[in-house]
Amino acid sequence: MSSPPVSDGLVAVVKRECPACQLVVPVLEQLALDAGLTVFTQDDPTFPVDAPWVVDDTDLAVSWGLDLEAVPTLLRFEDGEETARTMGWSRDAWEDLTGQTGLGPDLPPFKPG
Repeated sequence: MSSPPVSDGLVAVVKRECPACQLVVPVLEQLALDAGLTVFTQDDPTFPVDAPWVVDDTDLAVSWGLDLEAVPTLLRFEDGEETARTMGWSRDAWEDLTGQTGLGPDLPPFKPG
């Protein structure tokens, strides 16, 4: 299977109809501003927001290429290779993967995808 067309850095895959994805919108926006996150959205090209860092994946080409099991999924790519992945929302896991602290302070610490 060929690698999906993703850039190095942080990548998230979400969809509007996912409650956990809706929950993490503030974290996605924070990471997009602070850490250069790219978001692939499976069902609505304007979710979580209509912004240049949100990429339409309604054909699921990237999602299939990443072999996703659930959304939200947060990944880190370095030199074109996936180096870390976490599914659902876990503040500890997202902070470990991103190297950022204080993510989603108003959110529950965990919500499965």
